[in-house]
Amino acid sequence: MGKFKLILGVCVLAAVSALQSCNDDDGYSIGDFSWDWATVRTTGSGGYYLEGDTWGTIEPVATSIPWYKPVDGERVSAFFNPLADMTSQKGVQVKMEGIEKLLTKKVEVVANREDSLKFGNDPITIYQGDMWLGGKFLNVVFLQNLPRNEKHLISLVQDKRTDEGGQVAPPATGTAEATPEPSPVIDQDGYVNLELRYNTYKDETNYQGWGKVSFSLEDVYPTVVTTADAPAFKGFKVTIHSRQNGEGVVVKLDLNHPAGVPDAAKEVHTPSSLE
Repeated sequence: MGKFKLILGVCVLAAVSALQSCNDDDGYSIGDFSWDWATVRTTGSGGYYLEGDTWGTIEPVATSIPWYKPVDGERVSAFFNPLADMTSQKGVQVKMEGIEKLLTKKVEVVANREDSLKFGNDPITIYQGDMWLGGKFLNVVFLQNLPRNEKHLISLVQDKRTDEGGQVAPPATGTAEATPEPSPVIDQDGYVNLELRYNTYKDETNYQGWGKVSFSLEDVYPTVVTTADAPAFKGFKVTIHSRQNGEGVVVKLDLNHPAGVPDAAKEVHTPSSLE
């Protein structure tokens, strides 16, 4: 028994020494847990890595959640222990400690009055800093009065109503009517204008909870300047109906703002009360 204890003690010391050496070289210590909002990228046979908004590439080399099933393109809030920096690119090798799936949606189009009613425009509570850009996504943390029966609807929309009656202009004669698609439209001030819409369906309780959602901006993100006199792309302006400040509040999100996830997004748990 004494010999077994000695061997075990030597093994433990060797393991601790190896871990300390690795941590000294890479600047991390066991227990230096961190987190990020990220996009899942699958590699086949259950493998995956994350594209973190702040950390860059997050490569799991160990995990405490072996049951996690990755879905390519899904947005998640990831909790992990950094182990070593990646040498070939910005990123880190980690031990995954937890992953929370985020509601992930695309930009939709308001084409007519019926669309506008469907998306709703109920007031919403978003504290300063809790709407931000990351990895071509618009991320939002907000406070909601929880529903009793029906999930609330939160949407990021582009208003394409163009005529005086609030309808999209009809197609030219002889052409088929098409459903409008989101598109990058840069105003003269250099911003793409969007609206955050919220529909409670008049189903609210007095209980409050946090909501989290991540909207892909891929369809409205300008990538190529087609004309020499086109305004330079600066970012996005998002109009909201603020519970505190009323309708028509514009949140300006500049591309040159440092990437980062607000502290409020770390501890927030999303109830299953949104769609």
